[in-house]
Amino acid sequence: MYKWLLSGLIVLTCVFGVYLLVSSLPPKAETRPELPEVTVPDKPVNVNAADQIYKQNCLSCHGDQLQGSIGPQLSNVGGKLSKEEIYKRIQKGGGGMPPFDGRLTEDEIINITNWLADKK
Repeated sequence: MYKWLLSGLIVLTCVFGVYLLVSSLPPKAETRPELPEVTVPDKPVNVNAADQIYKQNCLSCHGDQLQGSIGPQLSNVGGKLSKEEIYKRIQKGGGGMPPFDGRLTEDEIINITNWLADKK
C-alpha cells in the first residue's frame, strides 16, 4: 500500500509541475509582419492589357467570367476589398494565391488592381 501511495504522490507532483510550467509560459504572440501601407495611383485602366494579364495569370483559378473556381469570385471584388487590399493580395499573394511580385511589373499590377477595383 505504501508503494501505491508514494506512486500516486509522485504522479500528482509531476502533473502539478507540468501545470505550473505551462501556466507560466507567456502567451503566444502574433508574429505576422505588417506590410507597409501602399497607395495605388489612380491611373487610367488599359482594359486590353488588364484583360490580357487576367487571361494569362488569373483565369485558371478565378474563371473566364470572374466567377471563381479554385480561387474566389472576383466579379464584385471592388465592392469587398479596397484598392490597396487588392494590390497587396496580387503583389504578395496569400490565402492560397501565389505572389505576382516579380512575375508582373509594377505597372501591370497597378493596372490589374485598378481594373479589379472597378468591379463592384
